[in-house]
Amino acid sequence: MPLTDTACRAARCPDDKPRLRLADSGGLYLEVQPNGSKHWRWKYRFDGKEKRLALGLYPAVPLAQARRDRDAARDLLKAGSDPVQAKLDAKLAKQVALGNTFEAAARAWFEHWRGPKSERHADYVLRRLEADVFPLLGAKPIADITAPQLLAMAKKIEARGALDIAKRSLQTCGQIFRYAVAHGLIERNPAADVRPSDALKPRKKGHFARVDAKELPALLRAMEAYGGSPYTRFALQLLALTFVRTGELIGARWEEFDLDKAEWRIPAARMKMRTPHIVPLSTQAVHVVKLLDQHRSPSGLLFPGERDHEKPMSNNTILAALKRMGYGGQMTGHGFRGLASTVLHEEGFEHMHIELQLAHMDRDDVSAAYNFATYLPQRRKMLQWWADHLDQLRVGAKVLPFRAAG
Repeated sequence: MPLTDTACRAARCPDDKPRLRLADSGGLYLEVQPNGSKHWRWKYRFDGKEKRLALGLYPAVPLAQARRDRDAARDLLKAGSDPVQAKLDAKLAKQVALGNTFEAAARAWFEHWRGPKSERHADYVLRRLEADVFPLLGAKPIADITAPQLLAMAKKIEARGALDIAKRSLQTCGQIFRYAVAHGLIERNPAADVRPSDALKPRKKGHFARVDAKELPALLRAMEAYGGSPYTRFALQLLALTFVRTGELIGARWEEFDLDKAEWRIPAARMKMRTPHIVPLSTQAVHVVKLLDQHRSPSGLLFPGERDHEKPMSNNTILAALKRMGYGGQMTGHGFRGLASTVLHEEGFEHMHIELQLAHMDRDDVSAAYNFATYLPQRRKMLQWWADHLDQLRVGAKVLPFRAAG
């Protein structure tokens, strides 16, 4: 006779028995232990062997639920699956999912992805994940993350005005989810449902923020009087004198400089165009580098990070200094490149010399090894003129060519 809820509640195991089994129907029974616990079991045969499936404790699992679970397990059996093994597989999958947090998957992806990337670029991507993505998504099982959660993460970054970082964070998350799909951690990529153009405000097209040429004298004086870290002050000055990309500057290492030749040779691995680049150093630039030498870091970096001296200064350090000087949103480190290009073209310097010094020139497989040294004497003369011009703007009068002390 099938069990009733009343019979389940009243069931007690006799003192002289190790257990009491009360049969229901279809192989389902309630096993009562001497300590009073009551376990639902379902008896079945698979591959000719008798097996038992645990269906939970009574009364947490009532009689009606135990019957439904028995029926579901019987359906699995009819489909050719072993219900006990299916339960073990589901439990293992859940444990794996809980262990595979987004941060764990992201760090595994990072180690796979970083191989051919430059150290500076790889470090930047990891720092962005640690600062903006992991605090919101890192502890969540990667299989549980949804498209709306990704959107909320990107919107939080966007809210502080960092539109480009918000877009890049979404793109990086997409790469992480694709890696997780490929390695069987998840079945689909939720980032595929969120396009940056659909979710984020459109970014205004245009050049990097920069002051007008007429505002440059005031900016140069503000840079000279900057009261923050000397590394930051020297970084701003060298950026203005050389107009390299900000990333190329902050990753500079001492072995790249030959002050006797007044040259800074940036290796291909740190260049956007992936070819070596020579920056002729004006006497003013050599002077700045010599001042920096008095603060030389054991890390070998000219501009070590404030917190971690083994890593380069952040681009945000440059932006923060400009903001502190009153140029937030008006000037970026990249802005010196545009200013130099404009002024040098107006002064009649050769377009090819300017473009080559900006490292804009196209490279092909044949000329890549040679272009970086082309027109070096002309470029050296051009950068010295530019440095003298900046001095003249800063002091507000014509100045004689700079002569470094000693």
